[in-house]
Amino acid sequence: MRPVNLIPAEQRRGQHAPARTGPLAPFLVVGVLLAALAGVTLLVLTNNTISDRKAEAAELSREAATLEARAEKLAAFTEFRTVREQRTATVASLADSRFDWERVLRELALVLPSDVWLVQVSGTVSPAVQVADAADISARDSAPGPALEIIGCGPSQESVARFAAVLEDIDGATRVGVATSKRPDLATVNSSASSSQDDDCRTRDFIARFEIVVAFDAVPAPAAPPAAPVAPAVPAPVSDTAATP
Repeated sequence: MRPVNLIPAEQRRGQHAPARTGPLAPFLVVGVLLAALAGVTLLVLTNNTISDRKAEAAELSREAATLEARAEKLAAFTEFRTVREQRTATVASLADSRFDWERVLRELALVLPSDVWLVQVSGTVSPAVQVADAADISARDSAPGPALEIIGCGPSQESVARFAAVLEDIDGATRVGVATSKRPDLATVNSSASSSQDDDCRTRDFIARFEIVVAFDAVPAPAAPPAAPVAPAVPAPVSDTAATP
């Protein structure tokens, strides 16, 4: 006879016992599905975030390009404003350092005595300004601002002193210095009369030739001296009546 095992299969023990089944298997399947779903969801969200960041970066790049183009268009206005401010500062500086030579020469003509005649008059805004064929008086270097250099003659030393005193009446004059005032000797008078030179007006031995510097220290001197002279040399005509005092 063939033996028959009457023990139920679920109660059998041994290697050949069938595997037990229960409620745990469905949960494992569901867990695996949820994990896969979570991974797919995370991947989709990551891709969406990357796409949003790329779109935002592209938008920022376009805005930056637009702003740069606008800045380039406005650069011309910025340069124009800078140039305008520089020119305004230059004009203000020139206005502050401008000197009214016409007024000074007019007042010089008003205070000039009848017994004094001038050979040469020149005006500069600073000692650094060089005027061609102008008076060259060493005392000019002591005046940093505008100044007049006057060369002329008077019938006596007293007349030269009076002329130096009235020069102080010119509006704005702060100092009047007599650099030299000399009377010639007989040999100088004879050589001057024979050569007929205009630079020496001493035609008599009692005539004194003077060099005077009138300083205007209250007027601000410009920062850089101009290339061209501010006031050209003005040779004064010799008076016929004053030539023979």
